[in-house]
Amino acid sequence: MPKLQTILTIMGLGLFSLLYFGLDTKPRKFNSIERNRALSTQNTDISNLIRDVQSTLSPNQAALLIALEKEIETATEDTTKVELFKQLSGKWYEYGQPHIAGFYAEQVALIDNTVNAWSITGTSFAATFNGKFEEKVKDYSMDKAVSAFENAISLDPKDMQSKVNLALCYVERPPKENAMKGILMLLDYDKQYPNDPLVLFNLGRLGLRTGQYEKAIDRLTRVINIVPENTSAYCLLSKAYEGLGDMVQAASYQKQCK
Repeated sequence: MPKLQTILTIMGLGLFSLLYFGLDTKPRKFNSIERNRALSTQNTDISNLIRDVQSTLSPNQAALLIALEKEIETATEDTTKVELFKQLSGKWYEYGQPHIAGFYAEQVALIDNTVNAWSITGTSFAATFNGKFEEKVKDYSMDKAVSAFENAISLDPKDMQSKVNLALCYVERPPKENAMKGILMLLDYDKQYPNDPLVLFNLGRLGLRTGQYEKAIDRLTRVINIVPENTSAYCLLSKAYEGLGDMVQAASYQKQCK
């Protein structure tokens, strides 16, 4: 399952196995991708978002997407549709449009309805949060990411990954009426599930980000005591000690940071 241990690196993961299509023919207008059906009702219609970015696609990229869309139109089996939606999602992410990738990942989740499928959907949308996207795209993606992670949690209330992912959405896109919502969610998880390494890691990471170096060191040290192979924790510990001016400890942890 894709992880969202940090929103900044979520989409460094391979979400799908992609097929390569060598299409060299000149595509017709890209409007065929904007099918005359309601693709979304939350905040911004996905068809409008596709229209906004179609000029960034090369002719071959547009041709490939059109070909996949046409295959979906004629597909009759859910298994076939799922594979085509995965390919579309993967291609849109490859083309630098994670919010559109998220839409197609959501189509997979609506059919499969599994924790993994909803997690992929959520992480796809969340990839826009720290990117150079318009606010309307980030707002759309926030609503969709939250919904996806909530769906994953409803399927498995014990799934800490989705719970942490949901909290991180609110950290990155805090509600105006409750700017601390994401942090408070993580702190509450820390009380409910003491010594959960995923919760500790993210609290440590956020502590480092806000200059709370001692708290970050405490939590990250607990992470490596529980999961010694978590090299990311060593990297953050090095930065935390550097923030305190302890260059000896910083150098020591840096050696274990890969």
